[in-house]
Amino acid sequence: MSENMNGMSAGNTADKTYANTKYKDTFFRYLFKEKAGMLELYNALFDDCLTDESEIEDCTIEDVFTRQMKNDLAFIMDTNLYLYEHQSTVNPNMPLRDLFYISAEYSELVDIKSLYTPSLIKLPTPNFIVFYNGEADTEDVSEYRLSDSFMTPVDDPALELRVRVFKVNYGRNVKLMEQCGSLREYAQYVALVRRYKKETGSLDDGVRLAIEQCIREGILEEFLRKNRSEVEMTSIFEYNKEEEDRKLYQAGVEQGIEQGIEQTKKKMACSLLKDNIPLEKVAKLLEVKVSDIEKWKPDMK
Repeated sequence: MSENMNGMSAGNTADKTYANTKYKDTFFRYLFKEKAGMLELYNALFDDCLTDESEIEDCTIEDVFTRQMKNDLAFIMDTNLYLYEHQSTVNPNMPLRDLFYISAEYSELVDIKSLYTPSLIKLPTPNFIVFYNGEADTEDVSEYRLSDSFMTPVDDPALELRVRVFKVNYGRNVKLMEQCGSLREYAQYVALVRRYKKETGSLDDGVRLAIEQCIREGILEEFLRKNRSEVEMTSIFEYNKEEEDRKLYQAGVEQGIEQGIEQTKKKMACSLLKDNIPLEKVAKLLEVKVSDIEKWKPDMK
């Protein structure tokens, strides 16, 4: 019986259930987590042609802060540290997440006691990259900055972290895709999953049909043949998570709108009451209950 990426037997129902519910990873990370994959991405991004995988030191963070966060890929090459993340939803908070990641990386690399010595500690130079394959309309290459989160904007922030974001949907960032065949074929696979999911109305069928077509057409053929069951489970989890992220985002937007409406009504109620408009009439004008205005009164002072 063949073994998949987790060393579990392909075709075993119990193993499939375990992988789908316990090992919640991304297809992107599976595809590039080996040193060969990291090197291929590096060469494509930085227009290089390195071939020696031994130059790469894998330092991917599996658990950050009691397993609440983990990054997709991280490695050190020469005097540089590269942190790669894959995202299927727009996330302007990536600089803050990367700040946590790089802090964890440096904490592993540096002996705390050495912080108190007179010698300057040399650190590998960080590079922060996000590969985005969501359906939002974004540029081929964009940038997030940590300073965009600061409540008080400044021209020269004391703390800054810049993240480059590459759109990796099929047909985008053509030069990058030409230089990284695995990334291009990954984008083709994602496009097929979305197409078949839309046509069949079923995510399971969409993933299955996409894998079958990719194998027929030589798209990630060897990888998919070897790891098919794991890829199916990972893809289904990944797309379900993407949909859940969208719902959470929309819920946050709706909650923000509701809070904004309530604040506006509070201000209007305060103004009308100051003009000696009767409480019942104010409630009717604002389409709220008298009891709601009574609750707001402490905030109107």
